[in-house]
Amino acid sequence: MPAKEIETLIGLFARLPTLGPRSARRAVLSLLDNPKSQMGPMIQAMQDVVENIQTCPICGNFDTQSPCNICSNPKKDKKQVCVVRDIADLWALDRANIFHGVYHVLGGVLSALDGVGPDDLNIDKLIGRIQTGEIEEVILALPATVDGQTTAHYIADRLSKYPVQLTTLARGVPVGGELDYLDDGTLQMALKSRRSL
Repeated sequence: MPAKEIETLIGLFARLPTLGPRSARRAVLSLLDNPKSQMGPMIQAMQDVVENIQTCPICGNFDTQSPCNICSNPKKDKKQVCVVRDIADLWALDRANIFHGVYHVLGGVLSALDGVGPDDLNIDKLIGRIQTGEIEEVILALPATVDGQTTAHYIADRLSKYPVQLTTLARGVPVGGELDYLDDGTLQMALKSRRSL
């Protein structure tokens, strides 16, 4: 039986997404194999994050500066705002380096089952950004789920009185995807989103 301190560490690791008790135990054992070179830098990095991380008051991203490095980047097109569910989605899009505008993190999607309503999301902040008149296009990059689409329709309704172009990400068959392996929802969306050649 491991020491109480090790069990506590395993329990903390097990709370992380995609890590269950077994994976957490393996991760901790790996760290304990060489604690000075593995755990020391990790502890320092965590401490640095705790002391320096902040939420961007404009878009909701995490960074060590305010506004974040995306919002303060003069090369970013401030006329385009990509609305995402969470910071993980923002980082995924930004990492691809194909979108050159700025972002807005909602902090989730509307969900009646989970008790998430409009006041729980950063929708009013988005409206405030649009009211400045600087934004010309709002791209809704929300999940292709019922809750994601409900959120997109709600935002579209709220933005209908503003002179902004409202777009959404294309949905359908991924590049290299085989039809036989796709789920019914993806196939349905691909057919609905078809275009001329």
